Amino acid sequence: MRKTKYKVVSLFSGCGGLDLGIVQSGNEIIWANDNDKNAVATYRKNIGNYIVCDDIRNIEVSEIPDCDVVIGGFPCQGFSMANLKRNVDDERNQLYKSFYSVVKIKQPLFFIAENVKGILSLDNGTAIKKIIADFNEAGYNTEIHLINMADYGVPQIRQRVVIIGQRKSLGEKMLFEFPSPTNGKSDFEHPWVSIKTAIEKYPNPDEPNDYVNHVGSKYKVVFRNFTAHRPTDPEKPSPTILARGNGKGGVCAIPHYNGERRLTVRESAALQTFPDDFCFEGTIGSCYRQIGNAVPVLFSNFLGKELARLAEKGIGL
Repeated sequence: MRKTKYKVVSLFSGCGGLDLGIVQSGNEIIWANDNDKNAVATYRKNIGNYIVCDDIRNIEVSEIPDCDVVIGGFPCQGFSMANLKRNVDDERNQLYKSFYSVVKIKQPLFFIAENVKGILSLDNGTAIKKIIADFNEAGYNTEIHLINMADYGVPQIRQRVVIIGQRKSLGEKMLFEFPSPTNGKSDFEHPWVSIKTAIEKYPNPDEPNDYVNHVGSKYKVVFRNFTAHRPTDPEKPSPTILARGNGKGGVCAIPHYNGERRLTVRESAALQTFPDDFCFEGTIGSCYRQIGNAVPVLFSNFLGKELARLAEKGIGL
């Protein structure tokens, strides 16, 4: 019987935002990896036991199963515009080479890599050119897409770069059709989804409720013109849900639009479009970081549906 599902390997999986959408849309993840024990615990609880908890640099590529697709968001903090010490030599920037090595050796049909907008301007643009050149040498044509997740129904202003790679043996034409926006700020049938629309159903966390992870930071809300301290407009998408990827320092929980407290873990997860029954493991700080580092599930569904379409057509199978 002809195979109709792509087998997917996930790197730098985190708690599984990208992976959950890929699975929900009809693909099969056969192996995943992350080195954050809390994120791995969350992944195992909600998605699958096949995830390996270890630094990818400790894993031989031969230990990773062959696959049709490789996905992952290699660590982005070194590339982030919020990181004023961005440097092309940042160790976290170099971790993309692990992603590259798996793609080069395993030769999947496609790869999908997600990262922050800052990757485009790192080292005056030479970093992204080097990444494209690396994958070209490895046998892949690539497309670079700068998107705002709000344009895909995610209730959050979140600009990200998505790199799509296609093995050259499939032809020069890119078969993966990148999803078109479904929502817009204006002149769209469906407007952006506001933060109020997304989270107004959740009661104050001090009130009795049955929502899992509906707890949050007690860090006082003091408004000033700085990240995570600006007022939140209830009629607009949320500001970007952030993470401190190195686990140091306090959390960056966005203020609730009522101005009286910060978003809970559950509310932050909702703005990343995780389902309400998705349970996060670890401390409150760890949960916030896992969520901030994730790809919104709704958007990853769009990517997964395109992979499922290609598999159903038998592309490469």
